[in-house]
Amino acid sequence: MGAQFDIQYVFEYFVKLLPFIQISLFIVASSIVLGLLFGLLAALPRLYRVPVLQRLSQLYASFFRGTPILIQLFLLYYGLPEVLKLVHIDITRLPVLVFVILVYGLHSGAYVSEGIRAAVSAVDRGQVEAAYAVGMNGFQAFTRIVFPQAIAIAVPILANLVIATLKDTSLAFTLGVMELTGKSQTLATMSRHFIESYIALAAVYFILSIALERLFLLTERRMLKHERDTGKTEKVPLGKKWLKKRTNAAIALSKGGTGA
Repeated sequence: MGAQFDIQYVFEYFVKLLPFIQISLFIVASSIVLGLLFGLLAALPRLYRVPVLQRLSQLYASFFRGTPILIQLFLLYYGLPEVLKLVHIDITRLPVLVFVILVYGLHSGAYVSEGIRAAVSAVDRGQVEAAYAVGMNGFQAFTRIVFPQAIAIAVPILANLVIATLKDTSLAFTLGVMELTGKSQTLATMSRHFIESYIALAAVYFILSIALERLFLLTERRMLKHERDTGKTEKVPLGKKWLKKRTNAAIALSKGGTGA
């Protein structure tokens, strides 16, 4: 049984949890950077329909989207060193944080790959054909026309992924990483004030999520500034225009879970 509830412990634990925010945010930032790299590498074979790599990309995305991240943590942390020992590579001395970031990066990459495919599919094909008509090659059309618009469309998807990854970092303490949840668990165990500790932890995560959500909203508005200007010129309501693009992206993302 825990100790009697005392509201003062909520504020005390809230302050004690603040220094550990940087660890959780470091895990999030590092895993998202890796996720963007893995996601791009996984999305390209499916966008260009490379025969063998396309199937491997599908398998990768299906596995990391279809299994719990806690299982993925255990598999890579306990299983990967044993597999590498077969080829005489010892990684048992690597910090546990390396394994955590790698797992979250691979997990994020599976969702990023689907987001990239959905965002690219939402860009009007006629713009690509116009780029070819003025003499651009495929690479130029993608980097100058498709990619900038796809990034803007994918911002809401990326925002959801970052916030979800932030919450998923609460599982890192199962491997001994002293992040927010790990510190909260330690405080609760020492004082027996479990409810107060979890309330403080929930408050920290909630504030961080709201801050990240607002940051991505400002980023999205800034990236779509040119669309507002175009919308005024063309007399097309911006909300309807971007609602259609987001709907197309969401439809493509929902269909692309395991398909080509």
